[in-house]
Amino acid sequence: MNKRHLMLTLLLSTSSVAFAHQYDDYAQVLSTVPQYERVNTPREQCYSEYEPMARGHQERDFGGSIIGGVTGGLIGAQIGKGNGNRAATAVGAITGAIVGDRIQNQNRDSDDGMREVRRCRVTEHWENRLTGYQVTYEYAGRRYTAMLPEDPGPRLPMHVSLEPFVDRNPHPPRRW
Repeated sequence: MNKRHLMLTLLLSTSSVAFAHQYDDYAQVLSTVPQYERVNTPREQCYSEYEPMARGHQERDFGGSIIGGVTGGLIGAQIGKGNGNRAATAVGAITGAIVGDRIQNQNRDSDDGMREVRRCRVTEHWENRLTGYQVTYEYAGRRYTAMLPEDPGPRLPMHVSLEPFVDRNPHPPRRW
């Protein structure tokens, strides 16, 4: 029983191949037209503008005050004894904080100070992208058109497969 199934399967699988004929050939290319797709790739463009800073609206940095106060306090602690030492430390801390603040924020107290403002916007950027080639070619006296990923040049390689037409329709078409 197994031999019969094997023989039947082998016979059926090779029956259509036995009638087919395959070979390689070339078709003449008549025209090649590149095909493009229009694509938008948005881009961000940034630039800087300088705006005047109004007095009183400027943010102050306190790092200079802190560093100046600590430094002034340490220097003041080296002077005097007892209550004089404490007073010198306090005066040194206050003086150091004022000096440190003025040094760090010296440009922020003027009316003509400028600050940088960074602005960005998205712009459209259209470009054409090659999607393939519409190729018109002639083979065996007939014209065909195909979309190909590359330009084939003057001749288009063809893989030709011939097999007999078997009409599986038992009724022929009507002719009027």
